Amino acid sequence: MSANLLKGKLYLLPTLLGEGEPSHVLPVSVIKLVERIDHFIVENEKTARRHIKQLVPDKSQAGLRLNLLNKHTDPADLPNYLKACHQGEDMGLLSEAGCPGIADPGAEMVSLAHRQGIQVVPMVGPSSILLAMMGSGMNGQSFTFNGYLPIDRHARKNELKNLERLSMEKNQAQIFIETPYRNDKMLETLIQVLHPATRISIACDLTLPTEFIQTRTAAEWRKHKPQLHKRPCIFILQRDQG
Repeated sequence: MSANLLKGKLYLLPTLLGEGEPSHVLPVSVIKLVERIDHFIVENEKTARRHIKQLVPDKSQAGLRLNLLNKHTDPADLPNYLKACHQGEDMGLLSEAGCPGIADPGAEMVSLAHRQGIQVVPMVGPSSILLAMMGSGMNGQSFTFNGYLPIDRHARKNELKNLERLSMEKNQAQIFIETPYRNDKMLETLIQVLHPATRISIACDLTLPTEFIQTRTAAEWRKHKPQLHKRPCIFILQRDQG
């Protein structure tokens, strides 16, 4: 038998984007995997345990084996994180919210799994970036995720003007995020810096009862500013050609 067939798989398990009923967002297949897997790679132990308990209330918390993958993790420890897979055990990679590997440190572990000959299995679940793009009405054929923009006021203004220019030249939607407590300030900056005709889509609290998705021009947002403070948001901008 091939050595690869003896190895466990690394399942990329999406999580909820906020408090809610898991069965409304996650497929049964993900919940069943969480039910049978005991080895997980997670960003935060407390939130991971809470998520696992929410999906499978009767699962033994004492039996969980959690490896932490975040900014404090020693890179020298990472190769050992997949030890259970080499011993024939399946493992789960959990994001703090949404899909592992997308705007998430889990991508590093996925790359390592490929190098170690471990099969990677991405599972279906909510991605705030894709959900926001789907609901924006902007160009779904060409878009770029830019992560966080610079904090410095001058650098941020220049970056926004650059993204606006790229969106028009390439007919490409430009996606970015902000720390939730700075969302309102971000919207103020957008409507001040961007051309009045540039479209801005705001998607927050995705998949939650308070979900809000709206696309307006910068000029229109000046008249209708929603309250975004501390609400997880995705921002998308696009300046139309012509």
